[in-house]
Amino acid sequence: MRRASAVWLLLAGAGCDNEPLGPFPVTSATDDFELQATDVTGITTRVVYDWRNTGLFARVNHATTTTAGTASIVIRDAFRTIVYEHPLVPSLNQASQIGSPGTWTITLTLTDYSGTLSFRVQKAPLAAGH
Repeated sequence: MRRASAVWLLLAGAGCDNEPLGPFPVTSATDDFELQATDVTGITTRVVYDWRNTGLFARVNHATTTTAGTASIVIRDAFRTIVYEHPLVPSLNQASQIGSPGTWTITLTLTDYSGTLSFRVQKAPLAAGH
């Protein structure tokens, strides 16, 4: 229980601009964002990450295992238009809608979440959005 409380405090303090989600690895480079978190237990939080996408589309790969609660992501383009919104699921590879290149935001929302979070967002070629 102590570990879950410590993780929640780290999550609550996480904000934007590529801060890590607690002790879990977050990689945010131009055109490539990845988050992996194992043994997450009972977390409720909302974390916003800035991510630079030089393209018009993103490819979103899900590999999340939820044992309780919910986890979802919303991706907005450089003009803050929602280009992708979906619950995190065990297996999905999907393109975003067309967006404007620049600094996009990825919002991760967890509600009483337990499980393993894993997703990746990458710049996708123009054909990926068709």
